[in-house]
Amino acid sequence: MFFLYNLLVIIAGYALKAIAFFNPKMKLFVNGRKNVFRTLGNKIQATDKTIWFHSASLGEFEQGLPVMEKIRGLYPEHKIVLTFFSPSGYEVRKNSTAADVIVYLPLDTKKNAAEFLRLVHPEMAFFIKYEYWPNYLKELKEQNIPTYLFSGIFRKDQIFFKWYGGFYRKALTAFKMFFVQNESSKLLLQQIGFQNVKISGDTRFDRVLKILNRDNSLDFVEKFKDGKLTVVCGSTWPKDETQLVNFINTNPFGVKFIIAPHNVKPEQISELKNSISKKTILFSELKNKTLADYDVFIIDTIGILTKIYSYADIAYVGGGFGSSGLHNILEPATFGIPIVIGPNYQKFSEAVALVGMGGCISVKSKKELEETLSFLIQNEDERSEKGHIASTFVQMNKNATEIILKNL
Repeated sequence: MFFLYNLLVIIAGYALKAIAFFNPKMKLFVNGRKNVFRTLGNKIQATDKTIWFHSASLGEFEQGLPVMEKIRGLYPEHKIVLTFFSPSGYEVRKNSTAADVIVYLPLDTKKNAAEFLRLVHPEMAFFIKYEYWPNYLKELKEQNIPTYLFSGIFRKDQIFFKWYGGFYRKALTAFKMFFVQNESSKLLLQQIGFQNVKISGDTRFDRVLKILNRDNSLDFVEKFKDGKLTVVCGSTWPKDETQLVNFINTNPFGVKFIIAPHNVKPEQISELKNSISKKTILFSELKNKTLADYDVFIIDTIGILTKIYSYADIAYVGGGFGSSGLHNILEPATFGIPIVIGPNYQKFSEAVALVGMGGCISVKSKKELEETLSFLIQNEDERSEKGHIASTFVQMNKNATEIILKNL
């Protein structure tokens, strides 16, 4: 099985290079890995002490940040090495000050794993939430490098819990400790023989709570809002926008809308703007404009959505009407805002919990979305109650980082 896995990874590597000629994101994926070993060799000396964190993408980076910051404080003499698998994580955070060295993780071949660990020679390794690369884990185990998973979440449909999943179950033996988000993950691991499991919760709660202590003011959003009730639609995809646009165009309530699409490609932004009949302005057009005169504000840039949520009276979080995955609901929740999402959220434990508590509303259709937004807009008490539930939910789940550090 191990031989077959390695063969498939090698084949996939060649296939990805071919796809990169036609796919810009895949081109970043392939080209970004070309000079990883050279970068590591230049930035890490044989005498350096290092600690390695691996993140699949941007969401996992945010999840891991509280632990990275604490580890840096505990081990200031160590270099923090951060790897990403996805371009959507690396390209956004490649200049982050959270780590000393930030690179793509080379594909999971035996040769790459051995060379990566030779160059990095970490004293500890941390995997955030998921991504279990057998060759890297095998090499870590053979070199007796303490390896941890935190904010882990397991589901019974994963390969580890199938009769044919022995190969991947063996890879999990590399972990010295699993810090998981919930009881069901702990029970699943125990059922396949792993007792080194502790429920710590999700470090994202610690991450988003820090948001409250920083300056979240944005002068241009303040001017656009102009004291009016504002709906912030964050991390939307075209499938979300299709559901929203009719309500934006026809609602009679005089509310304002801020839309921060997940993708800010000019052609998609242009298509979205053209579909809106209300007076609309882009972030890239705001210079010398009287923002209070506009009804819809499209944010065609990245990196400011979290601060924008602080101005919301209602938040719609995208991803739930498609297959790409629901985006971060904890950022608006921490500000005490009622949240609306699409129907596809079952794989996100925080969404399942918050929907169950009533702080988040899941809608299944355009009609249901319009009815829900209308109800929330017209009922201040409901907005206040659901917002309170959301912020309390975040507060209830803090301190995962401290639990992890106490048990390392």
